[in-house]
Amino acid sequence: MHEHHHTHETARSREETLALLNYMLHHNRSHAEELHELAHNLSEEETSLLREAVEDFNRGNEKLAAILAMMKGE
Repeated sequence: MHEHHHTHETARSREETLALLNYMLHHNRSHAEELHELAHNLSEEETSLLREAVEDFNRGNEKLAAILAMMKGE
């Protein structure tokens, strides 16, 4: 697990937006992995719900990845 600080800066250009989205996607993916690892400490019912939450998180990450691909013209 890691600690970090969140900033709420607004991108001023398309390049900054691209960089910020890229950072956030990678950051979110690491959080999804951390959440998945927490399942080892939970009951079966809690683990099931956590896995659903991770799936939801991953769907959001897939959408961020799609936006990045569009922005890059891929």
